[in-house]
Amino acid sequence: MSAADAAAMEASLVAVADAGIDIRHPLFERFFAAFPDRRPSFISVDAASRRMTDETLQMMLGLAQDESWVWPLVAELVFTHRSYGALPIGEYDAFIDMTVNELGLAAGDAWSAAAAAAWQQNAEALKAMIRKARADWADAMPAGAPQLAE
Repeated sequence: MSAADAAAMEASLVAVADAGIDIRHPLFERFFAAFPDRRPSFISVDAASRRMTDETLQMMLGLAQDESWVWPLVAELVFTHRSYGALPIGEYDAFIDMTVNELGLAAGDAWSAAAAAAWQQNAEALKAMIRKARADWADAMPAGAPQLAE
């Protein structure tokens, strides 16, 4: 990752913040439209939408900045998500992609080609990291333990 990528990503976040746009509302509307059976697993959509949106953006930006805290956070989140059942990897992928898409829509004219490329590159890196965490946890679990859905 490069300093230029991180700077482009930060500039898009600043543009969205300056515009006063909260992307979590349209993001979760899209997510629940795509995965309506997932909605009942959220005790508080308001609380979860704040945290999930923020963490997803932070992890992608952290990857761009080569932050060492990203891997432990991803590994922990993948493990704790097991309490919601076997979440298909496609839901993780879709949520990450929807997050980048909503950010781009909210950034408007401030969404540069450099920002789009940087966010997408780090979205793909986050997806790969989630897959690694899932595989690592599957290997660490005792024989017969429930596995995660693909």
